[in-house]
Amino acid sequence: MKQVFINLAVKDVEKSMDFYTRIGFSINPQFSDDQTKCMVWSDTIFVMIMSHEKFSSFTKKPLADTKNGIAALFALSAESVDKVNEIVENGLAAGGTEPMPMMDYGFMQLRKIEDFDGHTWEIFFMDMTKIPTQE
Repeated sequence: MKQVFINLAVKDVEKSMDFYTRIGFSINPQFSDDQTKCMVWSDTIFVMIMSHEKFSSFTKKPLADTKNGIAALFALSAESVDKVNEIVENGLAAGGTEPMPMMDYGFMQLRKIEDFDGHTWEIFFMDMTKIPTQE
């Protein structure tokens, strides 16, 4: 089985863990400690939130200022527009921010939520039956 691990540097591991839990992630304690929390989205998708100190031990490059600049966009699918709204609303209640209103492409509805460190997540629902076809 192939798995995806996204590693994110965060200023406050506990506060970030609460945010990610509120938007639907669970915690895998087997790969967690006081500086790192393994947040589970699915059987194949994991987000490792790490203190700046711990994250820096994996690279020689300086950490990006993700609060004021963007380094990447991470996208997670949801099973309905209602679920998209629930995830984002839970993230807002946990202290996240929504940088722009919902985007509606007809076949896909997408909302963005940023965590405390500015890491941007796109939460979307895509209805494959509404994807435009090429004539």
